Amino acid sequence: MEVLYYVASALAGYLLGSINSAVIISRAKGKDIRTVGSGNAGATNILRTFGKGAAGLVFLIDILKGVAAVLLGRALAGEYGGYLAGFLAVIGHNFPLYFGFKGGKGIVTSLAVMVTVAPTEALTAMVIAVVIIYVTRYVSLGSIVGSFFFAVLAILRQDDLWFCIFAIATALLAILRHIGNIKRLCTGTERRIGK
Repeated sequence: MEVLYYVASALAGYLLGSINSAVIISRAKGKDIRTVGSGNAGATNILRTFGKGAAGLVFLIDILKGVAAVLLGRALAGEYGGYLAGFLAVIGHNFPLYFGFKGGKGIVTSLAVMVTVAPTEALTAMVIAVVIIYVTRYVSLGSIVGSFFFAVLAILRQDDLWFCIFAIATALLAILRHIGNIKRLCTGTERRIGK
């Protein structure tokens, strides 16, 4: 019976994560965000394409669904259920059931999940990411470095194996979703924020 609660947590997290606000809001404006700009269904591409108001709304919804997934997972199956639901929410954002499994990179949702699960580590990693973004003007680089440091901080904590697995998996997924950005960073063709 306990397994069913974990399955329910995973399913709930995935279905919540699949609510891709960037796609929904862009379609309401007559476009599909996945066909304009960078093609990424996330807040940064929305900012570049539709402006701060739309980007702020996407950011808020993606934060809320990440937090809601962890809390729902905890309610169903305890702390580990929260880890599972949170990770599956990021999977849902990246590969949304409702939008042909083509979503965003999951950074905002990952951040929400990380902060809900481990505020100290997540906020420390976020500060590092913000500094990187401020100095370089590369959102992708900040996201990659911040994700990496979240996993490092989780490993250093060494008090919960499942938390470490969750943190490494979430960070690794975020980094892998940025492979294209990493290539562009290496070739100097990555777009800076504000351009």
